[in-house]
Amino acid sequence: QVQLVESGGGLVQAGGSLRLSCAASGRTFSSYTMGWFRRAPGKQRELVAAITSGGSTDYVDSVKGRFTISRDNAKNTVYLQMNSLKPEDTAVYYCAADRTGVIRSNMYAYDYWGQGTQVTVSS
Repeated sequence: QVQLVESGGGLVQAGGSLRLSCAASGRTFSSYTMGWFRRAPGKQRELVAAITSGGSTDYVDSVKGRFTISRDNAKNTVYLQMNSLKPEDTAVYYCAADRTGVIRSNMYAYDYWGQGTQVTVSS
């Protein structure tokens, strides 16, 4: 069993930055693919960024060049650095873990989820 706890959300003006953190329990964290999803009001949950155990990453087109996902296996933590934030980035952001170790965009492929953290970007 893996427990995920997100932090770092908040209110920021457009153009600003936030860094989200996701602390994981469990000894097998380093083998999991970790993903950051978001759900905006009235929209489906989408994969924003993911990182494999080996450090391979993938991003949704709308955040490429602005967001960076990283992980620190020694601290059992994955991060999402968000720069040049836009009002359309406003959403609840969720951390998720996939035991298979590959990057998949389907939310149902992920085995464990955090409770979510709100990010609000004002114009």
